[in-house]
Amino acid sequence: MIYLRISLDREMDGLAIERQREDCERLAEREGWTVVETYVDQSKSATDATKSRPDYDRMVADYQAGAFDAIVCWDLDRLTRQPRQMEDWVDAARFRGLQLKSVSGDVDLTNENGLLIAGIKIQVARAEVVRKSKRQSRAQEQRAMMGRAPKGMRPLGYATNGDVIEDEAVAVRAIFALFTRPDHPESLRSLARALSGTDTIEGLAPMPKHTHTVSVERETARRLRAEEENKTYQTHELKPDGPWSPSTVLGILRNPRYAGMSTYTPKTYQENGNRRRSWRAQILRDDVGEPVRGQWAPIVDDETWWRVQEILDDTERVTNTSGSTRRKHLGSGLYRCGVCGRKVTGAPRGYRCAGHVMRTGSHIDEFVTEVIAARLSRRDALARVSTAEDTPHARAISEAISRERARMMRAQRDYDAEVIEGRDLKRIRDAGESRIDELEAERLLRGRAGGLAPVLGTADPAAAFRQASLTTRREVIDTLAKITLLPQARGRRGFDPHSVVIEWRTN
Repeated sequence: MIYLRISLDREMDGLAIERQREDCERLAEREGWTVVETYVDQSKSATDATKSRPDYDRMVADYQAGAFDAIVCWDLDRLTRQPRQMEDWVDAARFRGLQLKSVSGDVDLTNENGLLIAGIKIQVARAEVVRKSKRQSRAQEQRAMMGRAPKGMRPLGYATNGDVIEDEAVAVRAIFALFTRPDHPESLRSLARALSGTDTIEGLAPMPKHTHTVSVERETARRLRAEEENKTYQTHELKPDGPWSPSTVLGILRNPRYAGMSTYTPKTYQENGNRRRSWRAQILRDDVGEPVRGQWAPIVDDETWWRVQEILDDTERVTNTSGSTRRKHLGSGLYRCGVCGRKVTGAPRGYRCAGHVMRTGSHIDEFVTEVIAARLSRRDALARVSTAEDTPHARAISEAISRERARMMRAQRDYDAEVIEGRDLKRIRDAGESRIDELEAERLLRGRAGGLAPVLGTADPAAAFRQASLTTRREVIDTLAKITLLPQARGRRGFDPHSVVIEWRTN
């Protein structure tokens, strides 16, 4: 039999394999052997033992079944670069009489000199692979430090040179937005179904599976190149289109490149079973610990990306079959703790700030809703909030706030990973919150009512507010007031309205 292999056929025109085939067939003819089968692994590396070589595996199975008793290959390293695999063929030669011939020179595995030559060739080939791998890794790291787009398969939304592909970028932005939607966030499964066309989500259109799209692009580029060079082109099987998987959606949400962060993961990196840490380990950082920024345009902002990581890292996140991660609390992440000033989180029965506040939520939400509705009933409700403008300055404020929030999120994760100390986390958090307060005040002065038209623009804003979605009600509350929850007084039963402090925002 004949075994043919090439590690990477960039042209994919089959000519390199055909040259090997012709040389091997001539050698078999000189030996007087009949070729019973030809096994071909095109663009398959023999260096990585974890990678499958389908025809090599089929050849091994056929030999064990007695289908042939001689092998012809172009060179020994075309057959294998793995010493363990080589030992198997040595045993086959010694104990079962296998004959092995190569175009580059005879390989006699039945005597000491032949074994020595074969062993040397295998080790030399492996050493060259190691050297090449080190050179490539260093080049990749250098590209990453410079913020240049990495080589390899392009991610959804980006061309291989880092340019944004806008129609795909729209889908990426929609995935991030829908996954972090406050009132009804989509799950990985629901997003995958929408992309596959088996479910409908407003704002996210079905599209071909990304691997299929890339496969079509590469096939088209190879065919055009062959036509330009007047070469015969052999069509290759494309990766089939099919349904999107939740794991592919997860890969998009986890990719730091979408936030404009340069990435590099050494081949020696070990996840040690912690997938959450592995994603953060991809982010390349400079000498002061800040992420290296890529030379490409980000598709999502830093805050959105880090917020997604916060959601994905939450061990209590709902990941059931229905994919329901609906926010159930009006004030979760909106109301503030009356002790430390931080935003409270939703608890099974209400709101909590660890060690400070634990409050039942239903009475608080009803009280806040009625107070806000009463405020909206006043004629000056709209006048109290100036109209938001989409100006360069307003966008700059939003981007600055996003960067500050993202910096605090990164600091929290660095603290969790024991990269920084608690005092460093506090310093970064305090500085960030102070700066955000300043920016929020400036944004408020320039207007925030633009997104509240569904409520404030109606004939009865109070009624519209009560009937609005959770997202809209939260936005109205956040626009009009700052809500602070005080600890429940010991021994006191029932709801005390004075334990909920409502401070009205002003222009």
